[in-house]
Amino acid sequence: MKHLFLTAALAMTAVSVAAAPKSKKKQSAERADTAYVFTDIRSVPTTPIDNQSSSSTCWSFAGTGLLESEALRQGKDTLNLSEMWIVRHTYLDKAVKYARLHGANNFGPGGNTHDVTTVLRNHGIVPQEVYEGLRYSRDSIHRHNELDAVLSNYMAAVVKAPNKTLSPVWQDGLNGILDAYLGECPKKFTYKGVEYTPETFAAAMGLRADDFVSFTSFTHHPFYTRFAVEIPDNWAWEPSANVPIDELIAIVDTALAQGYAVNWSADVSEKGFRYNEGFAIVPAESPEQVAGSDMARWTGLTKEQLAKMSKKITGPMPEKTITQAMRQEAFDNYETTDDHGMVLVGVAKDQWGNKFYKVKNSWGERGKYKGFFYVSEPFVRYKTIGIVVNRAAVPQAIADKFPNI
Repeated sequence: MKHLFLTAALAMTAVSVAAAPKSKKKQSAERADTAYVFTDIRSVPTTPIDNQSSSSTCWSFAGTGLLESEALRQGKDTLNLSEMWIVRHTYLDKAVKYARLHGANNFGPGGNTHDVTTVLRNHGIVPQEVYEGLRYSRDSIHRHNELDAVLSNYMAAVVKAPNKTLSPVWQDGLNGILDAYLGECPKKFTYKGVEYTPETFAAAMGLRADDFVSFTSFTHHPFYTRFAVEIPDNWAWEPSANVPIDELIAIVDTALAQGYAVNWSADVSEKGFRYNEGFAIVPAESPEQVAGSDMARWTGLTKEQLAKMSKKITGPMPEKTITQAMRQEAFDNYETTDDHGMVLVGVAKDQWGNKFYKVKNSWGERGKYKGFFYVSEPFVRYKTIGIVVNRAAVPQAIADKFPNI
């Protein structure tokens, strides 16, 4: 960070000698008014942007996006995998658990990347052209409000058990609803002139569920153990490997450096999440929130000026220094929630040399970067719920602390 400050200082000295010297305060203020300019340092292969539209299925789009990048990394086809294939099977699995728990579990439309790998393991996967999941749609857009309401009401009736016992055909009824809205699941299909089953297609594309592992970073469970992150969308109670936040960042950096995409689940409700402007940051509001060499860049600004900048959020500005305790407190206080699933697909820097990650989203080609945006490392440190990555990309020193990684 000292090098970055030196670089910025040298750049400022390159102005015309005829110009009057500027104070540190004025230099900082001008920097704050500058829009972000990002330069990609490295990128992993990605497929085109998809659109989850009016559905709470970001977890499926993020999971299939991870798989599509994995296929590209292996030199396979540019795939467009069926998100609704994942959703269709997950809804039935979720309903079975919901019934077994007498309705005392989450049966909402949300999910987790674990659900994608579970379906891949148990049911294979198919291309989008084979299973679009749009039987109900008149405009080829995912609109799940009616489907979600019908399924919720159906399962509410099932678990009430008005006949004093569950009907032996309740799953048939649920499958009927899913087939009506999303379509029946094919057992065989032809893709590019070759006949596959969902299982043989996954194998041919080099997609194996056991290749992927989930990590998180919280202190209410011991590090280097596995636990089910306590969020509603983790309805299956799938465990994640728990590591310190520095090691989680090291896993992300190592994976991207080796050409692996990283599935990213995070909170996107912060005021520094500016998707349409193409970035997400954690702006500091007082000098005490900024540490180290970063602090030196902003010593000319008062607390009031920093607070004003953090409300403006138009370009480079000081960010909070994130600690393990800060992210834990935010999680415990419901300030960090499992809002959205995305894919980290690269590393970039802004015009001042600050590190950002490039993110693939599933909201269509919206925003400044047409479906992509850039998120600062402090944001990732602060607001990450969990990541999923190919186990081959995990640094060996970290993998050695867990069995079977």
